[in-house]
Amino acid sequence: MLFTSPGFLLFLPVAVILFWWLPARWRLPWLLLASFAFYASFGILNLAYFGAVAAIALAAGRLLARAETRRRLAVLWAAILLILGLMGALKYYDPIAQDIAALPRLGLTAPAGFSFYAFTAIALLIDRYRAPTDTAASSGQDLLLLAWFPKILAGPIERIVPFTEELRRRAPMKPVHFALGAQLFLWGLVKKVVIADNLAPFVDRAYAIPGYAVPMELLIATYFFAFQIYCDFSGYTDMARGASQLFGIRLSENFRRSYFAHSISEFWSRRWHISLASWFRDYLYYPIIGDTRTALRMYLGLMIVFIASGIWHAGLGYGIGWGFLAWGALNGLYIWVERALSPLHRRIRGRLRGSRTAVFYRIIATLLVFHLILVSWIFFRAGDLADGLTVISRIWAALPTLPGLLASYPFTLEHGFLAALIVGLLAIELVMESKSRRKRLSRAPRLLRWGAIYAGLFALLLLGRWQNEAFVYMQF
Repeated sequence: MLFTSPGFLLFLPVAVILFWWLPARWRLPWLLLASFAFYASFGILNLAYFGAVAAIALAAGRLLARAETRRRLAVLWAAILLILGLMGALKYYDPIAQDIAALPRLGLTAPAGFSFYAFTAIALLIDRYRAPTDTAASSGQDLLLLAWFPKILAGPIERIVPFTEELRRRAPMKPVHFALGAQLFLWGLVKKVVIADNLAPFVDRAYAIPGYAVPMELLIATYFFAFQIYCDFSGYTDMARGASQLFGIRLSENFRRSYFAHSISEFWSRRWHISLASWFRDYLYYPIIGDTRTALRMYLGLMIVFIASGIWHAGLGYGIGWGFLAWGALNGLYIWVERALSPLHRRIRGRLRGSRTAVFYRIIATLLVFHLILVSWIFFRAGDLADGLTVISRIWAALPTLPGLLASYPFTLEHGFLAALIVGLLAIELVMESKSRRKRLSRAPRLLRWGAIYAGLFALLLLGRWQNEAFVYMQF
């Protein structure tokens, strides 16, 4: 029951109506029941895997509240290792067994969304260990944090304190909140069905056998993939946040117009998959660098974080391979270089502050960051290191003759249509990037605002691909 399926588009309004109709004491049980029903629609066995992670988290949470101080750390580590061990077995055992004849195949596969609620469970336990009085919640609230159906497949990875604060708010739902939630869901649906799913076939064709693909098609497909994965993942997040808001529960922002970042660190920490970045920061990076925070530890911690992210991605999706590790290591290297050059960057910005040249400097920085990320996406999409290097080498070899290739390449209506989708997306996000523009838009005449909504609906009907394409990140 994907967000884009007819079943979900019937399930969601029924769940919302019953939630607001039920007495307050029955709302939490109803949300849990709806979440279990949603997740079970992907396979009843999924509930067994979820139940294992939830049982570990809830049992360890109770032990952390009762255990003596010297035993609490042992309880925490035991629970984390159990969850990570289960994740490792489900995601990595069979792919590794394919290459090692002595290992038997077990037919294990991680269910959709497993990593996201596993990471949520680990965050819950660490937060409860660090501040048991600040993170106290009922078992039902803990369980809903893990199971909440709008976010279970691909996040955001929520924390216990802000999530329970949302559950405890008793403010009545206003029509404007429903409207904002529905608009956010609609925008996410447009990103996924109209943009991402229309870009996907072209990208898949070019990357199917990269060694035989035309270099120009590889280059175009690489640009298209950058926007495919962005619209696929941020579209899911928008739909998750919009659906959750219909129940009066606000989820954290996970994407913030990612390709307008002025630096690599801004891209990864404040614009792309923000909840995962903060998870790695709080539960991996800070423990590695400790209180001393020497330059060596900071650089080492940054690279470990990106390598760990690469390993996490390598489990599923396009298959296990060194390409994901190369993607992680390359972005870690970007951060290293950026950190080393940060004093020079600050001096340049200081000298240009307030001048017209500063605007051009920001534009150049944005384009540079986008293209650095674009190169790393090649390894991500290829999955395999050899295929990724093949794509880069074929594009690089063709760059000196790019003007001639552009002039002779047989562009079609498909290229124009897909490019127009990307231009339209960037135009909308450029408006949303400016606070003053957002304010003007919110105060626009009702006719204009409703016109934008109807335009989105018509785009879904006329341009949307409704083949129930799975979201890319629910596979990880």
